Amino acid sequence: MKRPMFDEMYASPGEVRAHYEAYARWLAQQPAEVMADRREEAEVIFRRVGITFAVYGDKDEDASGMERLIPFDVIPRIIPNDEWRNMKAGLVQRVTALNRFLHDIYHDQEIIQAGHIPAEQILNNAQYRPEMKGVDLFNGVYSHISGVDMVRAPNADGVGEYYVLEDNLRVPSGVSYMLEDRKMMVRLFPELFSQNRVAPVAHYPDLLLETLRAVAPPAAAGSPTVVVLTPGMYNSAYFEHAFLAQQMGVELVEGQDLFVKDNFVFMRTTMGPQRVDVIYRRVDDDFLDPKVFRPGSTLGCAGLMEAYRAGNVNICNAVGTGVADDKSIYPYVPKMIEFYLGEKPILNNVPTFMGRKPDELKYILDNLKDLVVKEVHGAGGYGMLVGPASTKAEIEDFRKAILAKPDGYIGQPTLSLSTCPTYVKEGIAPRHIDLRPFVLSGTEVQMVPGGLTRVALKEGSLVVNSSQGGGTKDTWIMEGR
Repeated sequence: MKRPMFDEMYASPGEVRAHYEAYARWLAQQPAEVMADRREEAEVIFRRVGITFAVYGDKDEDASGMERLIPFDVIPRIIPNDEWRNMKAGLVQRVTALNRFLHDIYHDQEIIQAGHIPAEQILNNAQYRPEMKGVDLFNGVYSHISGVDMVRAPNADGVGEYYVLEDNLRVPSGVSYMLEDRKMMVRLFPELFSQNRVAPVAHYPDLLLETLRAVAPPAAAGSPTVVVLTPGMYNSAYFEHAFLAQQMGVELVEGQDLFVKDNFVFMRTTMGPQRVDVIYRRVDDDFLDPKVFRPGSTLGCAGLMEAYRAGNVNICNAVGTGVADDKSIYPYVPKMIEFYLGEKPILNNVPTFMGRKPDELKYILDNLKDLVVKEVHGAGGYGMLVGPASTKAEIEDFRKAILAKPDGYIGQPTLSLSTCPTYVKEGIAPRHIDLRPFVLSGTEVQMVPGGLTRVALKEGSLVVNSSQGGGTKDTWIMEGR
């Protein structure tokens, strides 16, 4: 049976939703050749600027490490202000609870003692870092930059309902594409922004720098030194690392640029060593300090963890945040919100079945053809099965993998993600989308209105990830509506 779909722009064929009416009138007046020229112009500019994504181990071509342009679509995703206000409240609530959870599991572990989450789910998690036990972080914040993946799907009444699909708390990426997409739309269609009250997002780098400086160690000087730590130019998200450092006006460094002396971190400069107070790291935990984690790592800085535990430098996001965005922990987030905040969740999770529970494992195995099944440590659209889009052979292969390690998988119903009109080869057609808003946590929790809308460009595909051929759209939050 074909699943119903919720179209962001059209309530029914030919009936435009109220918040899209002005845009739809404008679009109808644009000659096809003009829009084609604008799309081509966007691609040329993105290539010139270097807004690319490195793809590793491509299955279709021998292209390991090749850089690709992330396709950009010129039809925006528009969200009314009242929907955004509710979403924002839910995101602030969720990230606040997740930060409380992270502080708890590295300190008193009250949620375990209360029996809400099995101890082994946390303490045996590959992302749990015993080295962080008892380490006190400023304001109890672990995830300073959170990217929360939201999807919208029709409920029983056909109304589009928002769900949280995934929490990204380690080194969430994509905000540079949100910013560049907006710059591109303003450049290509300035009249749209004079005619529509679209909430701005360009101040995100200012908010990010404000957040990072706000969590500097107490001993930091009046103007804390912030750096962005990158694995280097061959990392898939290197463009973003360089972009954010440039936008904030801070140094982009690699591990070899840093050293530790007397439990303080210093950066090598042409003027001599300069003390570093805050490291916005885009390097995974395992590579941060060869004295503590992987001995052979050259991406981090030896002695960094000692300086961190001494409270002489802050690492954003904190070491050990990964346990909270593991897919095996995701089903417990609503319980966290109730436990730590005493509130009901504003935003719903997608119903989730855990392979570690025998009865739920049986349900997953009996319904593979209808479910989306994911590895709990998987990312980027890899390590997952989309049952309705898979062959019998693919389903049976995945069944074997689940049986070999049941606790390594979760299953979820295949949501019919909302669609948005998108330019494709055939013209304008509906394509499935998601949304990644970015939540900043320092002395307060802040957000810019919007986020990164990702779009699955293949017809019928539900996989929006850039590594899987997805594209992006500008996201408009309409002020005063």
